[in-house]
Amino acid sequence: MTKQLTFILFFFISCLAFSQKDTIKLSNNDILVGSIEKMDFSILTFSTSYDDSDFKIKWGEVLEIHSSSQFIISVEDGDRYTSDIESVDGKEKTVTLNVDGTEKEFPLEEIVFIEPIGGSFFSRLTVDIDLGINITKANNFRQLTSNIDATYLAYKWRARGYYKTVLSRQDGATDINRMDAELGGEYYLPHDWFLQANAIYLANDEQLLDLRSTYQFGGGYYFIRNNSMFFSANAGLAYTTENFSNDNPDRKSTEGFIALGFNKYAIGDLSVQTGAALYPSFSQSGRYRVDFNFDMKYDLPLDFYIRLGLSYNYDNQPVEDASDSDYVFTTSFGWEWN
Repeated sequence: MTKQLTFILFFFISCLAFSQKDTIKLSNNDILVGSIEKMDFSILTFSTSYDDSDFKIKWGEVLEIHSSSQFIISVEDGDRYTSDIESVDGKEKTVTLNVDGTEKEFPLEEIVFIEPIGGSFFSRLTVDIDLGINITKANNFRQLTSNIDATYLAYKWRARGYYKTVLSRQDGATDINRMDAELGGEYYLPHDWFLQANAIYLANDEQLLDLRSTYQFGGGYYFIRNNSMFFSANAGLAYTTENFSNDNPDRKSTEGFIALGFNKYAIGDLSVQTGAALYPSFSQSGRYRVDFNFDMKYDLPLDFYIRLGLSYNYDNQPVEDASDSDYVFTTSFGWEWN
C-alpha cells in the first residue's frame, strides 16, 4: 500500500511538473516552475499551481528562463519577435530567440517586453484605482481626490485612459472642482518609432473652463527604452475646443504640439513618470499653452501603493476674468489590479 501511494504521488507530481512548461531560475538559485504571464516595466509576472497569487519578480533577479511556448518579445532597439525563449548553457543571463528562422542570442537586460501569444484580454490589462481624502475642522474643509488609470498592451499597440478629479469644499469660500481625463493610444513602428492619437479633456474653476477638449494626432520616437526607463519625444497637430463657465464665448483653436515623456522605474519599489507638452496655436496669433504632469508611485505589499501627483496648466491668453494657470498637487492611496 505504501509503495502504491508513493507511486501515485510521484506520478501526480511528475504530471504536474510536466504541465507547468515554463521554468525560471532566480539570483538566489530558487527555481520556479509555472507559466509566464507577462514581463513589462522590468517586472515579470509568473503563475504557479501551488500558489493562488501570481509572483511579481524583478527582471534583474532572473538568471535563467526556459519556455517552449510562443511569445511576443520586444527588445531595446524596438524590434519585436514571435519566438520561444531559452537560456544559453554556460552564459549567464543570456537567451536565444528565433529571428527569421535562425537562433540569435540576446542579454536578458535587452528584453523589455514579453507577452504570451493568445493571452487573455485581462492578462494585458492593468488598472490603478486610488483615492485621497483631506478633512480639517477649520472652515469645515473637505477635499476628495480620485484617479482611475487603465492600460491595455497588445502586440503592436498600447491603449491608455485615465480620469482624475479634485473636489474641494469649505465654509466661506467658493467650491473647487477640477477634472483631467485622457483616452488614446500608440501604434508601434520598427526601430522605436510610433504613431499616436489622443483625446484630452480638462475642466477647472481657476481658468473658468467648463470643458477643454483637445484631439491630437502625431508621431514620436523612443530615445531610450530599456528595463529601467524610457524617454520619448513626439509632435503633431491638435484641434481644441473650449467652453467657459462665464459669459465668454466658446473658442476653437488649431494647434501644433511638441511633447516629451519620461518614465523611470525599477528604483526598488519606486517609479516616476513625467510628461510636458507645448501647444502653439496656428489660428490664434501669439497664443500657446503648456501642460505638465508628474507622478511618483511607491509600491506596497499586496498590490497597494502610495501616489504623489502634480498637474500644471498654463495659457498665455486666458479669457477675461480667468487665471492664466492652474495646478493641483495630490497625495493618494490606491490598489493596482493585474
